Amino acid sequence: MRALLVVNPAATTTSARRRDVLIHALASEVKLEAVTTEYRGHARDLGRQAAESDDIDLIVALGGDGTVNEVVNGLLHNGPDPDRLPGLAVVPGGSTNVFARALGLPNDNVEATGALLDALREGRERVVGLGLTSGTPGTEDESVPSRWFTFNAGLGFDAGVVGRVEQQRERGKKSTHALYVRQVVRQFLGEPHRRHGTITLEQPGADPITDLVVAIVSNTSPWTYLGNRPMYTSPKASFDKGLDLLGLSRLSTAAVARYGTQLLTSSPERGPEGKHATSLHDLDRFTLHSKVPLPLQMDGDHLGVRTSVTFTGVRRALRVIV
Repeated sequence: MRALLVVNPAATTTSARRRDVLIHALASEVKLEAVTTEYRGHARDLGRQAAESDDIDLIVALGGDGTVNEVVNGLLHNGPDPDRLPGLAVVPGGSTNVFARALGLPNDNVEATGALLDALREGRERVVGLGLTSGTPGTEDESVPSRWFTFNAGLGFDAGVVGRVEQQRERGKKSTHALYVRQVVRQFLGEPHRRHGTITLEQPGADPITDLVVAIVSNTSPWTYLGNRPMYTSPKASFDKGLDLLGLSRLSTAAVARYGTQLLTSSPERGPEGKHATSLHDLDRFTLHSKVPLPLQMDGDHLGVRTSVTFTGVRRALRVIV
């Protein structure tokens, strides 16, 4: 088997020495070419090259969720084809690693490498569904390129938090869970629409849902992790189904306290619920419109502001080694 290893040198939890050990371990089982990313979007370029190659069977992403997202978008540049395209394997190296953990992989990259080697020897793999965003026809965002996401996306409040975290990281701050908590507080204090939402959800065959402050879209469960604690916005979300959505129409101080507590105590059986919460399960296609431009995030990356985004749940989109 020929494999391409895409290494993010800035991965939060992976030292140069540890990367060398992991590369050596992988090279003992496959014909390995390792490439270190040099610019934003490089992992996407490498994924596309692997998809267009005739001799690469597997692409391994060593990094965080952002690296995985880029690789996936490169692999699926011309659309999903699990039977033809190289498989994907993930060695977690970021601060959260939601996609890897949702697949059941250990969060430690040495242990995850061992699990990957076992999976390769035993031929263990699965085909998972993904989310796809695209510009909405007839809107000012209709020309925005399509983009895949592996575990979650969000329009509004949570994307604003992601944007604030990225700004702090550009200033040299480390990506820690304490940093995320601080930015949640700052986003709340600076959120101009927390009492009167601007988002409308439209889906075929159903009445619109209006006045949402935030819309969190999940392709799997949990939504994310705070340290080792999983947090569930849509507990029934699954790689084997369509997309799930949690929408909140109020983010007053009382609502934030209530939903924040529910989120911290959420479980695979129960997520946030209440008068101002809307939960939808197994959606194939829907659109979010906003009266004002709002931040959009996918897989923890801030992607600027949008007034309209169309979401599609694509089943059986990607073959992963687990």
